[in-house]
Amino acid sequence: MIKRLVLLCVSVIAFTAQVTADDPYLTYVKNAPEFQPVRQDRDLLIGRWDTWLYMPWRFRWTVGTGDEGGQFCRDYGFNGGFTDHGSGPFEWLNKWNLRFYNDHTAAKGYLYLRGANSKGHFAKYQRDGRAIRSGTDGPQPINDAMRKRLNDTVTRYVTNVREHSSLRVAYALDDEISWGAFVSPIPWRLNADDEAYSRWLKEYYGPLDAPEPQYVTPDFTRRQLDRPLKEIDFSPLLDRITYNDSVWANFIGELVETANKADPDTPCGFVGGQAPNMWGGYDYAKLMKKIQFIEAYNLGSSQAIIRSFNPANAMPQVTTHFHKDDRGTANDIWQTWYYFAHGNRGMIGWVEGWFVGKTPRPWLDEYKSVNREVGSVQGPKMAGSRWIHDGVAIYYSHPSIQVSWCLDIEPHGSTWVNRGNDARLGTSHNVRKAWEYLLTDSGIQYDFIAYDQVVTGGVPDEYKVLILPACYALSDIEAQRITEFCRRGGTVIADFACGLFDQHGKGRAGGALDELFGVRHKGSATSRDFFGDKLWVETNQDAGFYFRRYRDLFATVDCKLEQGFAVAANNLPTQNIQDVGSGKAIYLNLSPQRYLQYREEGVANHQKRNTFIQHVLAAGVKPWVTVTDDSGARPRNVEVTYWSKGDRTLLFAIQNAVVTGSAVGGGGVEGLISQKTKINVEFPTAVQDLVDERTGKSLGDGKRFEFDFNTVEAVFFSFHGRPPRS
Repeated sequence: MIKRLVLLCVSVIAFTAQVTADDPYLTYVKNAPEFQPVRQDRDLLIGRWDTWLYMPWRFRWTVGTGDEGGQFCRDYGFNGGFTDHGSGPFEWLNKWNLRFYNDHTAAKGYLYLRGANSKGHFAKYQRDGRAIRSGTDGPQPINDAMRKRLNDTVTRYVTNVREHSSLRVAYALDDEISWGAFVSPIPWRLNADDEAYSRWLKEYYGPLDAPEPQYVTPDFTRRQLDRPLKEIDFSPLLDRITYNDSVWANFIGELVETANKADPDTPCGFVGGQAPNMWGGYDYAKLMKKIQFIEAYNLGSSQAIIRSFNPANAMPQVTTHFHKDDRGTANDIWQTWYYFAHGNRGMIGWVEGWFVGKTPRPWLDEYKSVNREVGSVQGPKMAGSRWIHDGVAIYYSHPSIQVSWCLDIEPHGSTWVNRGNDARLGTSHNVRKAWEYLLTDSGIQYDFIAYDQVVTGGVPDEYKVLILPACYALSDIEAQRITEFCRRGGTVIADFACGLFDQHGKGRAGGALDELFGVRHKGSATSRDFFGDKLWVETNQDAGFYFRRYRDLFATVDCKLEQGFAVAANNLPTQNIQDVGSGKAIYLNLSPQRYLQYREEGVANHQKRNTFIQHVLAAGVKPWVTVTDDSGARPRNVEVTYWSKGDRTLLFAIQNAVVTGSAVGGGGVEGLISQKTKINVEFPTAVQDLVDERTGKSLGDGKRFEFDFNTVEAVFFSFHGRPPRS
C-alpha cells in the first residue's frame, strides 16, 4: 500500500513537472526579449551616485549659470544640475562640482509625442484600431527609420556629454515617455508591421493556439460587460496592448544599450514615469528590466513598485519636486525625508516660484538646512543600502490591471475615450494602495513581486505571505506556482474576483485558484452577482469621476458591507480559510478599498485593519519595531522603513501621509500633520550600538529608546547587526 502511494506521488510530481515544462506562457516569459534585462550591475547603477542629489531643472532660474548661480547652489544645498539635448553648461557644472543628468538624450517628439497634452488631437485615433502612432507633427511609428534616427541622436548626445564632464550621473532618454499620450486610452498600432504582431502572438500563445490578429478598441470590450463571465473575451484588445508594451520596452532597452556603448560608465533611463497602467507602456515588470535610471511620479503605487523591482536597490530612483506656496515649506521638507526614507536617491526640482528677481524667496531659507543635511551628511549613508521587508509580498499582475480597466469603464459607456485619473479612480490602483496602507499602518513592510518572476521561478521562500490584490487575471502556470508556495507553508490571501480571467483577458468557467481557496466562482456569473448588483466593480467611476473625498466615491454604488468593507461575490462566503499542504489559503471576498476612506477620515484603527491584517499576523509576520507615543498608542500614520548596509541596520520613522500628483508631476502631500512630539521605539530584544543619525549621538545598547519627532521630518537611526526577532 505504501509503495503504491509513493508511486502515485511520484507520478503526480512527474505530471506536474511535464505540465509546467510544456506551458506556453512559461515558455514565452522565459524567452521573450521583453523580459531580458539590460546591464544592471551595482558598479554601473551606483557609480558616481553615492549620495542624495537635488538637481534643479532651471525653468525660471534667474541667477544664471555663473558665479552667482553656483554660489546659490552651494549656499542652499543644491548639489546637482542638468544638461539638455547633450549640451552644457558644462564649465559651470564642473566649476561648482554639480553632478548632473542629461535630459532629452533621445531628443523630443519621439518617445514623448508632441501634442500629448492636447486630448483633441488624439480623439480621432481612439476608435480606430488600425491607426498608426502619431503626434501633432505627423506619424511617429516605431520602425527602422525611427530606430536609426534615435540611436544616432543618443550616440551623438551621449558622446558630447561624456567628452565634456566627468560629473554626469545619468542620461534620461526623454520626459513623460509613452507609446501613446501619457496613459490616455489610445488603442493604435505602434507601426504598420502586422506580420510582426502575428509572429509575436505565436510566441505568446504557442504556435498551435495563436489567434489571428484583430484590431479592436475598448468599444469591443465594453459591449461584452452584460455577458456571463465565461462568455467574456477581452483578448483581441488586451493581447495587442500587451504587444505594444513589449515593443515599447524592447525599444527603450535598445536605446539604453546604445547609450551604454557610447558611455559604459553612466546609467540611462527616463524621467516623468507614470502610474502602472493598461496604456502607454507602463508594465513595470517589463519596463524596469530595460532601464538603469528612473524619475517617476508617485502615482498608483509606482514608487513602491519601482523600489521593489529595483535590482538590489542599486538603480538611481528619484522623483520630481514642485514647491507650492499654498502647501507651505513643510510640504517640501516632508517630501525630502519621505522619499529619502523610501530609497530615493534624489529629486529633480521644477524651478518655479523660487526667486523674486534674483532674490531667493523665503521658503528656500526655511528649506536649505534639510536640503544640505540630506545631500551632504545623510545621503552617503544610504548609498548601496538594501530594503528589508517583513516576509510579505504583494502580487503585481499587469494583466489584472488591464482587466480592471476594462471592467471599470462600464458606466462611462461610449465616453471611455475621456477616461483619465486611473491612479485615483481605478479599482486595481485603489485596492493596491489600500493594502499598502493596511500593512504599513500595522508596522509591516512589504515587497511587490512581479508576475514574470512567479511564472519562471515561483514565489521565493523569503516570503511568508503572498497577497493577491484585485488579481482578476491569472494564467494556469501562475495558479500552479502560487499553489506550490502555499503547499510549502506559505499563506496566500486574495481579496476578491481572483483569477476569474486568464492572462489574455478571457473569462473562465471558474476562478483559476478556486480549488486552492475552497470556493467556487460560476462561469454563469454576471455583474449582478458582484458588489452592488449593477457593475462588476465597487464604484461607479463615471459618477464619481471628480470625487473630492473617498466617501463620495464609495457612495456611488450601494454595496453590502461586512465589518465596514464591501462584499464582492454575493454567493460566496467571506473570510474563507483552507489548510493547503503546510500552508493556508484565505479568500476574503471583501474589498479593502474603503480603508482609504477610513484613513482619510482619521478612523482607520486596529479594528478596521484587523479584518485583513489578522491573516498576515497569523502567518507569523510580526512587527519587530514598535512605535508609540506618550499615551502608549501608535501615532497616526507613522511608518517605519528599514534598510541594511554593511553590518548595520538603518531605520526611519516617518509620517506616512497621502502623496498626490498628476501625469505631469506636481502635487505634494495631503493631510500632513505638523507638530513636535516624542516617540518611543521598542525592539523585541536588545540591539547594540544604536546611533541617532540626525544628531550623531550614540545611545548604546537596549530595547527601548526615546526620540524627539518633528512630524514633517524623520527620525533616522541605526544599530549594529540584523533586525532582532522575537
